[in-house]
Amino acid sequence: MLQISYIRQNAALVKERLAVRNFADLSVVDKILESDEQVRKLKTETESIQSSINAASKEIGMLMGKGEKEAAEARKQEVGANKSALQNLSAQLADAEKQLQDLVILLPNLPHVSVPKGKTPEDNEVVKEGGIKPVLPASAVPHWELIKKYSLVDFETGAKLTGSGFPLYKGKGAKLQRSLIQYFLDHNTAAGYTEYLPPLMVNEATAYGTGQLPDKEGQMYHVTVDNFYLIPTAEVPVTNIYRDEIVKESELPIKMTGYTPCFRREAGSFGSDVRGLNRVHQFDKVEIVQLVHPSKSYDVLQEMLAHVEQLLISLELPYRILRLCGGDMGFTSALTYDFEVYSAAQQKWLEVSSVSNFESFQTNRMKIRFKDEEGKTQLLHSLNGSSLALPRIVACLLENNQSDDGIRLPKALHAYFGSGVIR
Repeated sequence: MLQISYIRQNAALVKERLAVRNFADLSVVDKILESDEQVRKLKTETESIQSSINAASKEIGMLMGKGEKEAAEARKQEVGANKSALQNLSAQLADAEKQLQDLVILLPNLPHVSVPKGKTPEDNEVVKEGGIKPVLPASAVPHWELIKKYSLVDFETGAKLTGSGFPLYKGKGAKLQRSLIQYFLDHNTAAGYTEYLPPLMVNEATAYGTGQLPDKEGQMYHVTVDNFYLIPTAEVPVTNIYRDEIVKESELPIKMTGYTPCFRREAGSFGSDVRGLNRVHQFDKVEIVQLVHPSKSYDVLQEMLAHVEQLLISLELPYRILRLCGGDMGFTSALTYDFEVYSAAQQKWLEVSSVSNFESFQTNRMKIRFKDEEGKTQLLHSLNGSSLALPRIVACLLENNQSDDGIRLPKALHAYFGSGVIR
């Protein structure tokens, strides 16, 4: 959430940056300024009346001490009238503050100056490519054929148990999932991230804190009786660990990682884009989150990009890194880079990770702060990244490494999987 003081002091810049996002209704900024002015006016009136009440109350005591009961009684009448006026103003102020809050949460984060203009994924900028695209034999098949051949995933039984988009991993498919999760967690903890295993359901305040509410409620599974939400990513519970806390500057950076299943209601169309593991409603993902000093967040963003890139290099997958344009970024992000890996059998790039800097947008919602050396309280910056999401990683590992002798796994997974090949 943007800070109201920043909007007030930089209204023109806020509109300019929102335009990069193709934000549809810039008049919201003007409505916020009008609402903010009303809130400040009511606060001034409220404080003035409260000051009068305090002064009169003190005077009443003095008058009573002097025996001037009539004068004291007159002042009591004034205090009574002021208290009634104060009660009315306080109600108006509460309504005005809610109206202001409801307007502010409509605004997405402001994009960083490096974010390219654009509306669709086609406008994203490729900033780096790595790895070598494999040349597959003519007999090569996409991963949804390979998982049947090697009995790795059972989509039909998963659909029977739950519904379409809920895969049932089995045998070596389940073991590959477990191997990747452990490998990713070991890679993260070796880099100084503390591991967490968070709840898979969160309350409304937690979903609001990271920006899933009110922006993405349609994408989340809602447990209506308890008003809980199944998490779409570990980012949600992990970042909220420090909600409403003030940390010491000496504790920074705070580095966290966690594995969770993730649940997303988003529906897909028919076709190869959503076949097999390309898009599912439940999937496994390992996440990294950092809470850092505001002056260091963009250096940390580069550090996190290098961290995720190293994972893809170790998996021997061809990859590319994209800087997302304004129209393709998430609601809460100031700058996002996507990692895609190349699916040789499908001959297309598949997204496997997003790494984002949210600056103070999330921490303002969650009131995650620190005290600097001068004792001043400031908002931290939050960042997160997929490290990594499994379904499309698995799809590309299977497709890119298929051979007549089975699926040959990258060396980094041999010890975790217990073998170098799936047969």
